[in-house]
Amino acid sequence: MQRVAIARALINRPETIIADEPTGELDSKTAKEIITLLSDINRKEKRTLVVATHDEKIFDTADYVYTIEDGKLKPED
Repeated sequence: MQRVAIARALINRPETIIADEPTGELDSKTAKEIITLLSDINRKEKRTLVVATHDEKIFDTADYVYTIEDGKLKPED
């Protein structure tokens, strides 16, 4: 179901993609494929990608990482 939801979200080629836990319920192989897909769309098609996640594997592919601590948005060092 999650893969179908991601496909539906991308079909209209939005300029900005907001993904809330896109790998949350996926097995590790599929999660890696989704991370690669979203990263490719971001870089090759120049679309903005905002991801809210607890999956630290996504952090390695991000240009910017922010955390929320005590209700405040903080950039990672």
